[in-house]
Amino acid sequence: MGSRVADSISDGPEPGRAPAREERDLLDETAVASDFFEMSLDNVCVAGFDGYFKRLNPSWTRTLGWTAQELMARPLVEFVHPDDREGVLSGRERLKQGAPLGPLVNRYRCKDGTYRWFQWSSVARVDRGLVYASARDISEQMRTEQELRAAAILREKLERQLVFADRMASVGTLAAGVAHEINNPLSYVTANVTLIIEALRGPDPELGSKQIAELIQMAIEAQTGAERIRKIVRGLKTFSRAEEERRAVIDVRPLLELSIDMTFNEIRHRARLVKDYGRIPLVFADEARLGQVFINLLVNAAQALPEGKSEAHEIRIVTDTNSDGAAVIEVRDTGCGISPAVIDRIFDPFFTTKPLGIGTGLGLSICHNIVTKMGGTLGVVSNEGRGTTFRIVLPPAAAAPVDVVVADNPPRPAVTRAAVLVIDDEPAIGAVLRRVLGDHEVTAVNTAREAIELLATGRKFDVIFSDLMMPEMSGMDLHDELAQNFPDAAERMVFVSGGAFTPSAKAFLDRVTNERIDKPFDPQSLRSTVLRFAKRRISVGSF
Repeated sequence: MGSRVADSISDGPEPGRAPAREERDLLDETAVASDFFEMSLDNVCVAGFDGYFKRLNPSWTRTLGWTAQELMARPLVEFVHPDDREGVLSGRERLKQGAPLGPLVNRYRCKDGTYRWFQWSSVARVDRGLVYASARDISEQMRTEQELRAAAILREKLERQLVFADRMASVGTLAAGVAHEINNPLSYVTANVTLIIEALRGPDPELGSKQIAELIQMAIEAQTGAERIRKIVRGLKTFSRAEEERRAVIDVRPLLELSIDMTFNEIRHRARLVKDYGRIPLVFADEARLGQVFINLLVNAAQALPEGKSEAHEIRIVTDTNSDGAAVIEVRDTGCGISPAVIDRIFDPFFTTKPLGIGTGLGLSICHNIVTKMGGTLGVVSNEGRGTTFRIVLPPAAAAPVDVVVADNPPRPAVTRAAVLVIDDEPAIGAVLRRVLGDHEVTAVNTAREAIELLATGRKFDVIFSDLMMPEMSGMDLHDELAQNFPDAAERMVFVSGGAFTPSAKAFLDRVTNERIDKPFDPQSLRSTVLRFAKRRISVGSF
């Protein structure tokens, strides 16, 4: 059609001669084509390889507000949005080679200064240097798509907030129990430490073997209690993380243990807890969100049982691998069960079988969404009066199941003496790190400025342990300054932090690749870190 229209601009019968029949037919076809050109609801045009419009139908005036004369008087690229001009020019080069173009989407400026979106299809007559094009106005479609994208972003944000709010509600529900679980070990930790101090400061400097054995036992008990507290604190930090979803390859069983530590005070007065752990593969999941699922299911299982009859009831946690190699986690209880009349609604938002005022009715719905987004399934089987089983199935992150074995007393590796710098505004942290790393040369300072002054003298360190949050100059500020003046030292920084609880700290840890160790820390992990850095220096041959 476009070719015939363009031809009609300049071609016709010779003057003074009546047109032959074929010519009359051609003129009739050209007139019809010209009528279609003028009547088209799309923006139809003829343009030259010189970059100017040659002919435009009335739709251009209707959509853009310019007259045809105004549009043809200037290079057409001047009407194109600056961000879209490169695409128009490269498209023109393709047309010059005879290749058709489309669909091409870009924006054209209206006379009132606004822009409208068009979707183009174009062909060229290379021999005549002309382009024939049709442009459909898709402004409303683009506006709708932008609104849908904005709505999807808002929905995702609200879903994240809802997931986090539910997690915080769970932690709030467990707060009294968590405090109880911390206070119990804290009681004998502080008492035993006090007794050890009193014995060592006592009037009799000579301690007999029986007394020494008793002191050792008290120290072991204190260590055990402190480890219990450390796990609970780690659980709180894990489950209160508010960042966007972050998936990683994780082992399910340590996360189950954290969830049990968080919920055990809810369980202990209602049921015996049985761990039936079988072989299970690693999974690709968000630790905080999967832990949220475990906590919700454990709390639900506990609340399905009456208080004060723990010997009569059982909550059993089962892990296994199914025939497809997927991880299976089940939470079973011997409670009242769920009625067949409502079990199909158990994952619906705001549906709950609990009494008024207990729960929001969102927990299981959120759990179902979390597991589904991880590529898994969450199902339920229940026998009224006999108990309920919730079953999570997650795809494996590895080809084969793994068994994680942690030695009670891992052997101390062969010593490679290292130079260590510790920066922490809490003097007791520096003191304890000196003791933990007694096989190494440890220098401890309390401010980042002292560390900079020390490095400015030329001192070299295999590894620099730095607190993240410190007054005056933080570990983040220290890292940035070292990166400018002592880049090798900045690379050797390991952040030992009690928690990145500010937005700037979270953003910083996302930005840098340095290792980090959470407080309260495990002595063995500190020693392993130091040895790894020392061996790196030895393999390189120098600092």
